[in-house]
Amino acid sequence: MSEHRFPDAERHGVYRAIFERRDVRSQFRPDPVPAPVLERLLRAAHHAPSVGFMQPWDFVVIDDARVKQRVKALHAAANAEAANNYRDERAELYRRLKLEGIVDSPLNLCVTCDRSRGGEHVLGRNTMLDADLFSACLAVQNLWLAARAEGIGVGWVSILEPADLAQVLGLPAGVVPVAYLCLGYVDEFLQQPELQAQGWRSRLPMRELVHGNGWGGGLAEGEFLSALQSAIEAGDPPSR
Repeated sequence: MSEHRFPDAERHGVYRAIFERRDVRSQFRPDPVPAPVLERLLRAAHHAPSVGFMQPWDFVVIDDARVKQRVKALHAAANAEAANNYRDERAELYRRLKLEGIVDSPLNLCVTCDRSRGGEHVLGRNTMLDADLFSACLAVQNLWLAARAEGIGVGWVSILEPADLAQVLGLPAGVVPVAYLCLGYVDEFLQQPELQAQGWRSRLPMRELVHGNGWGGGLAEGEFLSALQSAIEAGDPPSR
């Protein structure tokens, strides 16, 4: 056992935040998020790992109702177009889903990526040019898990046209929006993801997603992989 391992209670808290994190759309309360709490969330996001330590993120905090309404209008237009991708019962279900809490939540937050930060040659980004975008997503995840620990709900609104959102928020050239988030205290954190509860999709079994020594490779080859296979077959982590 590693001497760097967290005490049991602290480890449990990390895994609890992971399993109980939810994409919140419908449960926001109007209570304001205190500034010290938001500062802790932003600090957690800012401590995410990033390729070449370029830290490509910026955080646009939005509490102006007029800006929220403009973003909500962008979502309505993009959502109406997205609905055309589905037919029959799937289309009906899609239209019933609530996919954003832009106006309902007290705070909105846009996490951006400055693709030029760090200069022309960023260490580690020579072949994977989108590693800066991946880094910004890690900042989002840090914030999301910290928010769950604080009792703050987060909802990611991905049904937005990025160029239109950039214009509404006045983003400079080379800075792209990565995540538009709704933040606030909630009435509850659902027992399972909302899309799963609504019958849109279910969580895939982990045993179908883990491969050994190459795509499609079995796990029962070698002592370690055999032990991993047995652990996976014993049951997926709790869905909540």
